[in-house]
Amino acid sequence: MKWTLSLALLLAACGGTDTTPTTEPAVEAPPAPEAVTVDRARLAAFGTLPTAMESDSNPITPEKVTLGRMLYYETRLSKNHDVSCNTCHGLDNYGVDSAPTSTGHKAQVGGRNAPTVYNAASHIAQFWDGRSPDIEDQAKGPPLNPIEMAMVDAATIEATLSSMPEYVALFTTAFPGEENPVTFDNMAKAIGAFERGLVTPDAFDAFQKGDDSAMTDAQKRGLNTFLEVGCTTCHSGPYLGGSSYQKLGMVMPWTDESDLGRMDVTKSEADKLMFKVPGLRNIEKTAPYYHNGKVSTLDEAIKLMGTHQLGVELTDDQVKDMVSFMGALTGPLPTQYIAMPELPASTDATPKADPN
Repeated sequence: MKWTLSLALLLAACGGTDTTPTTEPAVEAPPAPEAVTVDRARLAAFGTLPTAMESDSNPITPEKVTLGRMLYYETRLSKNHDVSCNTCHGLDNYGVDSAPTSTGHKAQVGGRNAPTVYNAASHIAQFWDGRSPDIEDQAKGPPLNPIEMAMVDAATIEATLSSMPEYVALFTTAFPGEENPVTFDNMAKAIGAFERGLVTPDAFDAFQKGDDSAMTDAQKRGLNTFLEVGCTTCHSGPYLGGSSYQKLGMVMPWTDESDLGRMDVTKSEADKLMFKVPGLRNIEKTAPYYHNGKVSTLDEAIKLMGTHQLGVELTDDQVKDMVSFMGALTGPLPTQYIAMPELPASTDATPKADPN
């Protein structure tokens, strides 16, 4: 042990072992990136979501909402008792079915992508071609559409609902003073009242109200790009869209003319390839995109909009940042409001499912 220690000291004395402590040169940390700022004056193009999308012609009441929630999930509003509003507009899936086009009665496939029902009831009109002026009128369409729910007529729907005493009582409460409250029109009003509460406030709303920390720097960069390249020409207002019709291929022609859009409704050549501008709330959750559901990713959808609507070839970094911004448009689902209720049991008078 003594010999080992002496040898170590001798080696140290002769320079065999360098015990001098060494110090690494100090490395300067890179400067912190500057925080991204947004000119708040430019946010006037938007506006925050309301607590509910009110209607003068169909005031929202708790009784209508209770009934409308049930009818939204009611498959007996379809001929074969297997399709409801929720089938194509899944409330637990941000109001869509994630399919290019939806499947209805007898596995028939529709021609257009099912848009989300969240934050949509106050749009300028309903459907891609705007053929329904409001959400109440829209609610009448699918039950009687032979591809979707395929009910024979409004009278059959009224007879179905009237066959269940619980529904009769709910309609009477929701529409007081009416001699025969179980009507096709009141069905649509109840569903409309429920859908008018499908609002999903998000980080962008919090940011607009003054909370700078509600959005990340990447989201703020994306917002700045969104503003700078001109996206607000179409995607403005509290829903970031839904307030106008625009021609698909405004700058560079759209090559697919298999769907003529609003022209099918108005029969006017001026409306060829005109579609209602979709709102961007929850857009990252509602793929696939466009009226035909043929675009599977948000990145591609943004690039196509830049090319065809703005005449701008967006860089990958711009697209990445705008995708980040659109993440700030995703709000939490109102789980209690959309919870599936218990539905009345059928009676002997309730029409049976018909697969034909």
